[in-house]
Amino acid sequence: MNNIKSMVLNDGSTLPSVAFGTVNVKGALGLYDVLNAIESGYRLIDTSTNYHNEGMVGEAVRRTAVPREELIISSKLPGAAHSYDDAIQMIQETLYRIGIDYMDKYLIHWPLPKQDQYVEAWQALVDAQKFGLIKTIGVSNFLPEHLDRIIEKTGVTPATNQIERHPYFNNKALVNENKKRGIVTEAWSPLGREINDVLENDTIISLAQKYDKKPAQVIGRWNIQNDVLFVVKASSPQHQKENLNLFDFELSDEDMKQIDSLDKGEPGRVEGQHPNEYEEYE
Repeated sequence: MNNIKSMVLNDGSTLPSVAFGTVNVKGALGLYDVLNAIESGYRLIDTSTNYHNEGMVGEAVRRTAVPREELIISSKLPGAAHSYDDAIQMIQETLYRIGIDYMDKYLIHWPLPKQDQYVEAWQALVDAQKFGLIKTIGVSNFLPEHLDRIIEKTGVTPATNQIERHPYFNNKALVNENKKRGIVTEAWSPLGREINDVLENDTIISLAQKYDKKPAQVIGRWNIQNDVLFVVKASSPQHQKENLNLFDFELSDEDMKQIDSLDKGEPGRVEGQHPNEYEEYE
């Protein structure tokens, strides 16, 4: 399985350092993509209620020959369910949709500080973990002030924080803040999505040529060497396999700095989704 490095979380559990992302992966074609990904060696499958594909992921779990206990299924709480009771019910509903008895990993999708119920939502995840509904709990798109507030109010630190991170928006300060709190960072949209040209960037391409790798592999390796979990999506089986093949080379410190230097700050966000402003009430 490509010798995928494992990451140890603050709750003692482990995750593979590469996950298969499923945003916009839906229906029969999506099912084919997920089954191919599992066949290629992915074991951590990242979905969300707001991706509208939890049923498809569940179908992949049922159809694959890989035993359920070897798969790590992760989903996310939508903004419409931040109140405590709504959150508990949504977690249960997600389990029913996917058709599994427990979530391996579950995150709050966005903090929604204007709504200001994320502490309540986090308490629901803490309790759902105690109930045995979730193995590992975390958050997504949380800033340091959001993290500190939920830790102070509940005494429980998230295991992971999934954040936007790619060469044009490396989010390095937040990666470091996560590390300070013992939280593993996960990178969403690590290849920048279709709306920017990170895979065609001259620096990335020259590094890919230097290491005889693909641009996506260079970005994956940059994340791995920063102790960041790489959540990546690909449809072709070839690209799926390439995105797992990150462990037979190492970027030099100078090359890591070159990639860091591509950062554009706030303008580099793929869709301008600042966690203090973005509203996700679906």
